[in-house]
Amino acid sequence: MKLMSTLPGFRAAGYHLSALTLAIVVVLGTATMLSVFGQEKPKGSPVEQAVIKLENDWNDALVKHDLVALGRMFSDDLVFTDADGTMSTKAQLLDMLKSGEDVYTSALTSNMKVHVYGNTAIVTGIFTTKEQMKGKDISGTFAYTDTWVKLPGGWQCVATHDSRIAQK
Repeated sequence: MKLMSTLPGFRAAGYHLSALTLAIVVVLGTATMLSVFGQEKPKGSPVEQAVIKLENDWNDALVKHDLVALGRMFSDDLVFTDADGTMSTKAQLLDMLKSGEDVYTSALTSNMKVHVYGNTAIVTGIFTTKEQMKGKDISGTFAYTDTWVKLPGGWQCVATHDSRIAQK
C-alpha cells in the first residue's frame, strides 16, 4: 500500500484515480472502442460486391450504349423476359440496342439483394428507367430478378426478368 500512496494519481484507500487520469483513461478507452466497434464493415461478400458492380455497370452500359460491355455481361444463352412476357435472346437484345430501336437515357437500380449459391447469384431489386422503344416512351419502374453464373470468363447474366410496378 505504501508504494501506491506514493504514485501520483493513486490514493492508498481503494486505488482511486485522479480526475485527470480518469479522464485520460476514459478518452483513450472510448477512442479504442470506437476504432474497433465503430468501423463500417464492407457490405456483403466479395461475390455480392462483384455482382452488384456488374448490375451497376449494366445500367451504365445501357445509358452509354456500350454494346461491347453488355456483350461481355450477357451469356450467349441469355434469356430475357420483359414485363409483357416477351422473351428475347442476347443477340436480339443487342440488335435492338444497336439499331437504335431501344434507347435508354436513365437506368437506376435500388433495393438490390444478392443471394449466392456456389457459382450462381440471384439478384432482386427495383429498376427505374427512362427509355424509348421505337420512339414510344416505355419508361417506368420494374421489379426484377437477374441470374448470374460464374463461368470460365467471369460472371455472366444467364436470365433476367422484370415486372412493371403499377403507379399508385
